Amino acid sequence: MSEERTHSDYLQRAAMYDMLAQFYKYIDPNLHIHSYLKHVKYMNKALYMMRNHSKEEAMVRFVHTSYDSPEVDIYINGHRAVRELGFKSASNAQSLKAGKYHIDIYPAGNLVDSILNKTITIESGKSYTLAAIDSVKKMRLLLFENQPEVPTNETKVRFIHLSQDTKGFDIAVKDRDVIFPNVSYKHATEYLGLTPMTVDLEVREAGSRMVILPMPKVQFKGNESYTIVFVGSLKEDSELQYITLKDE
Repeated sequence: MSEERTHSDYLQRAAMYDMLAQFYKYIDPNLHIHSYLKHVKYMNKALYMMRNHSKEEAMVRFVHTSYDSPEVDIYINGHRAVRELGFKSASNAQSLKAGKYHIDIYPAGNLVDSILNKTITIESGKSYTLAAIDSVKKMRLLLFENQPEVPTNETKVRFIHLSQDTKGFDIAVKDRDVIFPNVSYKHATEYLGLTPMTVDLEVREAGSRMVILPMPKVQFKGNESYTIVFVGSLKEDSELQYITLKDE
């Protein structure tokens, strides 16, 4: 029996004994207690297995930042993992066992002409964002490690500069101080811990007060970790934009 089926079996048994405990609650106190203890036993087994299983695996999501690329299908070791991912979109996170994986990216529905192929290595218990960057003719895949853990009732955010042809810029609170200076292309900032809030931010040309992208009313909720990715281009038809992702 696979680990996934065993985990599911524990949950089913826990649910069954919970129903029996409720049934016997006012009929037979001894059977109520017996069933309740069985419910707790199988819930603990399921939770233990889930924790161990999650530590052995990594979480991986893909984000499409190649502004002139069509929608893409993404294959992992020859199996399609992501279908029709468009510009400015991110896939759902999926779990993979630690190890090496071969990634192939094709135009959606086209298995003849690959746009990119690359081998990556992921470690157990970690979370990753894999970003397809640059123009469709020069597409590359960058790997960023996420940090989804956050103290209770707090929040945090980092920024990743993936806007091709856009020089380094400063990220600042609107009309106030710079938070991260001179963030360059293909680089991610450190995570910034915050109290949950809604705040007006702005992107400025590095070292100046010139705003190149207003970011009004950016919301950071408690118990969430965020990655904000800058995409598009100031030199091409696609304007500088940003997308907000929740880390997990």
